[in-house]
Amino acid sequence: MRSTIVLLAILFSFTLTSCVTTVRATPAKVVVIKRLPKVHKVIYIRGHRYYKWNGVYHRKTARGFVVVRV
Repeated sequence: MRSTIVLLAILFSFTLTSCVTTVRATPAKVVVIKRLPKVHKVIYIRGHRYYKWNGVYHRKTARGFVVVRV
């Protein structure tokens, strides 16, 4: 009887400890530009429209233009 209680206590203690850790994703840093300069270029890549200026690609959104990696 005593060994059964000890065994149950050990099993119960193993269920309380967990190997799971919490990973929180930090939000990406988004750069929004309201207007592009007049010297930008319009480029189509795989059917999507991108705007290139100063070596950086932008995509049009409802808030403005967002810097993207192509």
